[in-house]
Amino acid sequence: MTQISVTLPDGSHRDVEKSSSAFDLASSISRGLAKVAVAAEINAVLSDLSTRLEDGDTVRIITADSDEGRHVLRHSTAHVMAQAVTDLFPSAKFTIGPAIEHGFYYDFDLGGQAFTESDLERVEQRMREIVKADQPFVRSVVQADEALRLFADQPYKREIIERVRSGGADGADAAEVGSADEVSLYRNSESFVDLCLGPHVPSTSRLGHFKLQKVSAAYWRGSEKGPTLQRIYGTAWESKAALDEHLHRLEEAEKRDHRRLAVELDLLSFPQQLGGGLAVWHPKGAIVRKLMEDYSRARHQAGGYQFVFTPHLSNANLFQTSGHLDFYADGMYPPMEMDNGTYYPKPMNCPMHCLIFGSRARSYRELPMRLFELGTVYRYERAGTLHGLLRIRGFTQDDSHIYCTRDQLQEEIISLLEFVMSVLRAFGFEDFTFHLSTKDPSKYVGSDEIWTEATAALAAALERHGVEYSVKEGDAAFYGPKIDIHVRDAIGRTWQLSTIQCDFNLPERFQLEYVAPDGTRQRPIMLHRALFGSIERFFGVLVEHYAGAFPAWLAPVQVRVLPVAEAHHDYASEVVAHLEQFDIRVDLVEATDPLGKRIRAAKLDKIPYVLVVGDEDVSHRTVGVNPRGSDVERDVPLTEFADRVLREMTVLTDRRG
Repeated sequence: MTQISVTLPDGSHRDVEKSSSAFDLASSISRGLAKVAVAAEINAVLSDLSTRLEDGDTVRIITADSDEGRHVLRHSTAHVMAQAVTDLFPSAKFTIGPAIEHGFYYDFDLGGQAFTESDLERVEQRMREIVKADQPFVRSVVQADEALRLFADQPYKREIIERVRSGGADGADAAEVGSADEVSLYRNSESFVDLCLGPHVPSTSRLGHFKLQKVSAAYWRGSEKGPTLQRIYGTAWESKAALDEHLHRLEEAEKRDHRRLAVELDLLSFPQQLGGGLAVWHPKGAIVRKLMEDYSRARHQAGGYQFVFTPHLSNANLFQTSGHLDFYADGMYPPMEMDNGTYYPKPMNCPMHCLIFGSRARSYRELPMRLFELGTVYRYERAGTLHGLLRIRGFTQDDSHIYCTRDQLQEEIISLLEFVMSVLRAFGFEDFTFHLSTKDPSKYVGSDEIWTEATAALAAALERHGVEYSVKEGDAAFYGPKIDIHVRDAIGRTWQLSTIQCDFNLPERFQLEYVAPDGTRQRPIMLHRALFGSIERFFGVLVEHYAGAFPAWLAPVQVRVLPVAEAHHDYASEVVAHLEQFDIRVDLVEATDPLGKRIRAAKLDKIPYVLVVGDEDVSHRTVGVNPRGSDVERDVPLTEFADRVLREMTVLTDRRG
């Protein structure tokens, strides 16, 4: 047989010469496809383009502009970076270098030294020399003993090989090596070889659209007890245009960084005296937070929720019953030993809500029972993972737990999806994506049958709602599957905010029951749901989405009044008083500085409306309106302006569902 037949993604068949590679297949389809191909999926396994095809294979060519293709580009670029570093720093020890979202990194041990900015420039220049050299990526498989000899001077690589061979490896180790007996290697020059399962681009010349971004400290295997390493981050893309667009987004994101804007706008701060991952809210930030919480309370009250409050800590027995001590202990703060037992700060509100449900006998007539709490929780996040309000150790969730019957489950989930989206729309988000997370086979409680039923209920609700969704295998919490809702912000970034989790397990663990119409005792089903996710994280996302320029209904100061001169102070005070009677948030800056300077300061404070009042305004009861982002208006009647602001504030009532 001189030819073989392979199946393409559309189900069609294509004949190619026997011993053809995936690259040969791409070339036979079109020159354009071969030019942009970086890897192939052969029988559902990502492989190098050099892989030989067999008769009957199912093949999909992976192009550079796809998610899988960018992953290959970035992983290959990480190898080139490691090669460049070891060329420039011969004593450097290299560890692992994965592709990550939008880029890659590699960790190095420089013997206590640190990379400098000039070092990054040198590394990037050396990488470009390697790219220009068009070095092929060549895979080989060797026995573990030979691999250990190859990496005789690389202790971290040897540790990975030894862990895999001894059976003590984690998923990351296996991704680096392969099996216990055979080690997968990639070499792209005589002087550089690395552990890797691949795939990689055919040669270094297929790379080049990259940028090294920063250096940070990292711990080997993420443990503070391990050696301190130097991590270089970079980004890589399929074209110069894609790279430039990404770098532009990063520049825009830097301008919107909530940590910087929170300080500039006097919203909140992270005092060192408090410790990492803990914030204090200043008056302006607290106003926005109160508006968010008031809106949430109003929506929940209108939605048939009952408000509850629970303490900030609990006896360990509660978390033993819930399963958190078995499955979530690493995310909890250490216990406090008291004279009457062991206590933990609560990482979740759900166990306490189960206690409320179980506090007395319940009837089916009480279901669905929707409990709501703005509950503060505490989770131990490693210092290296903390990031402003987006990754924090103490935060408040707009947390709801709904107890319902099996017959009510579908409608409750469908109703929740609409509730979530209506709340997110009220804060300016319109673009949503949905992800269904399924059971992690190594970390769950309850029977497989219950998990299947819960997962099917969530999927059916998404389908009945008519939304597209992706499935994230193994990403569920230990107690049940979930739907995560992501939003796209003003510069195209996606944020995971809201979650709906279907839980058959906590009602079982807490022995929750209700009396059914036939008099039998039944288990309720429990839905976990947070709309904002957490007040803190949602606030941080809002700051970045709006670049600190909150819409008028959310702005801490909605209107600033500026008298042109001291003679206009009395009328300016009258303007303030008139607006305050409608609960419009307004302040006044007297004419102690030139008007232009005060206007510039108001714009830096991102005030939605700046009112300037002078002689004619005093005599006509008008204001000059300087709206944020719009043209200046003269001689606007004060009453007319007040009505305009009030209309913008109606989001608090018009968007309650």
